[in-house]
Amino acid sequence: MTLHISSTPSGRFEAWKACLGVLGIPFLDVVRVLAAVLLLGNVTFIEGQGLEVDIQGGSHELKSVAALLGVSSAALYRGLTTRTHNVRGQLVKSMCDANMSNMTRDALAKALYCRTVATIVRRANSLKRLGSTSGTLSSDSNESVHHQGEVASQHASTVGTAGSKASKSMSVLNNAVKHATDGFIGILDMFGFEDPKPSHLEHLCINLCAETMQHFYNTHIFKSSIESCRDEGITCEVEVDYVDNVPCIDLISSLRTGLLSMLDVEGSVRGTPESYIQKVKVQHKGNGRLFEPKANHIRSFGIHHFANRVIYDASDFLDTNRDIISDDLVCVFHKQSCNFGFATHLFGSELKALFSQDPVPRGVSFRISPTSHTDLQNGDEPVSTLTQDFHTRLDNLLRTLVHAKPHFIRCLRSNCSEKPGHFDRATVIKQIRALQVLETVNLMAGGYPHRMRFKTFTLRYRLLVPFKKLRRVEDKTVDDCKLILEYFVRSLEDVSRSSTVAIQWALGKRHIFLSEGARQQLEMLRIEMRHRAATLLQAVWRGWHFRRRWPTLKRNLELRARSRTVRPRPQPIAGTPPPDVMDRCDQKTIQQTCSLFGLDLERPPPVPPSRSYTITGNHKMGYPQTRVMKRKFPEEGGGDSVLLKGESVVVVGASSRRGHLLVDHQGHSFHVPFQYMELKPSAQPGVNI
Repeated sequence: MTLHISSTPSGRFEAWKACLGVLGIPFLDVVRVLAAVLLLGNVTFIEGQGLEVDIQGGSHELKSVAALLGVSSAALYRGLTTRTHNVRGQLVKSMCDANMSNMTRDALAKALYCRTVATIVRRANSLKRLGSTSGTLSSDSNESVHHQGEVASQHASTVGTAGSKASKSMSVLNNAVKHATDGFIGILDMFGFEDPKPSHLEHLCINLCAETMQHFYNTHIFKSSIESCRDEGITCEVEVDYVDNVPCIDLISSLRTGLLSMLDVEGSVRGTPESYIQKVKVQHKGNGRLFEPKANHIRSFGIHHFANRVIYDASDFLDTNRDIISDDLVCVFHKQSCNFGFATHLFGSELKALFSQDPVPRGVSFRISPTSHTDLQNGDEPVSTLTQDFHTRLDNLLRTLVHAKPHFIRCLRSNCSEKPGHFDRATVIKQIRALQVLETVNLMAGGYPHRMRFKTFTLRYRLLVPFKKLRRVEDKTVDDCKLILEYFVRSLEDVSRSSTVAIQWALGKRHIFLSEGARQQLEMLRIEMRHRAATLLQAVWRGWHFRRRWPTLKRNLELRARSRTVRPRPQPIAGTPPPDVMDRCDQKTIQQTCSLFGLDLERPPPVPPSRSYTITGNHKMGYPQTRVMKRKFPEEGGGDSVLLKGESVVVVGASSRRGHLLVDHQGHSFHVPFQYMELKPSAQPGVNI
């Protein structure tokens, strides 16, 4: 299915709707969840007269949210405003204040949104896997959610197999496809540096990712090039002075003393934002990357990032890091109290773990983001926190990048106000300096940014040298590299005069170091040599192929030349006995017959013209006709101009040769004896005689 994405909002909306249909996800179910998320923002809890909290502006917004999610408004209100606690084995239910209720409301909105997105992603990935027979998620029934296995509750599809043999064979096929697709091309679209006012925990995680990617860029481009040249005794004239941001990364993500690790510890001991900030300042008192804001707020701190200085407000750090949703709210979406199957499916893993034992609710917490059954809980709390999950995903990303061959594309923002066609010089210069673009250009222009093993270099560029001159021995790899470079220098005599790009290289202990200009010229010569070799191969093959076909082509040309000449006079059939003397007519009868029909005794009558039809049984069949070859024609012929046995051909008329029919096949004409062909079994139009 091919979708043409429109540039208009309505066109993009229709394209998104069609994509959900391809995935088998009901469009209206997703719209109901998104509408509920938007309306939740209008629900604001305020302190009431008694123990319960009130809803600002009335409860009509809450009733609309409850109707969209398929639950009663009373049950949703209880889930948002009450909390069950397990105190020494006794369950105690308490009322939440307005602040806690609003935080629970935000947690529900985040859970609905991120779980909907995760369901769509998992659904798309399950359809990509070979052999998955996926159904459609439906809001009419909860059976597909509560009566499937563990795998079905984690994925938004039902995967079935027909018996153990089919399951085993499909498993083998899936493993084969997995190993066959280990190599991939990935695009990492990095979010930019975040500096809002104020900045929260989410922005700290985003900036940590930006710092890590910048460090990976520095290591891949600058540090590895400089250290490799130093280790192998190569002198590089270019001095690259880049900013190392490892201290900033250690400040945030160090295992024991990092800001995120200390945040996890503070959350486990039920600390406060003030105690967290105080411990951070004591631990990192002499760290130059950490600074105190001028306002000297007790809940804020500042970090000097590679791109800018950012001030963070830690008031919500602890609550955001817990990233939890109470079981009082999760149990509202059980199938007994919720008639919206898609919403029940979003909390399928949590509901299965929650209702596996009594009582419900019992004072446990779950993660806002979707988790598997094995990672749901550690006692009454989730196994991991928001920052721990972020660390895990960031480590997996780095592990993938380390084993890949990355190419970097630097994108610059033209202005801070996001105005089209407006170029702010100060904003662009700040980004260029922060991303160290000038240092990168300097290294590429005058240094050795590329290095290759001797064997790898020889295998890639050995076609630049005549094959017989290469040693092709493991011990002589360096000699082959020098020979390749000699021929490379000869080919660059004309290029060097007209080009200003530095073309230089150096041989190290294990690698050959190349400048950017040398690498580009080597690649251009390699492409040119491969192109010439491909042209030569094509020319040789085409000549051989034409010479092989020439006898058949020559014979066909001669046959065509003969068919254009005058039809010869028919000869008498050899072996015909002379007529009996008694059967001969007298001369007078012959003369009368000739004069009657206008014939000349000295010249035989002309041959009658070819018929425009053939007779089969009692039917006249006109041309063209479709016939089937009974044998190969010509029998000794080869090449493309051959009619094979069993092949269907089109007879366009009678041939000028006696007993032959004229066949037109693939742009060629053939004079084929009628014994070589037979009519197709299917009935063809004809006229009864």
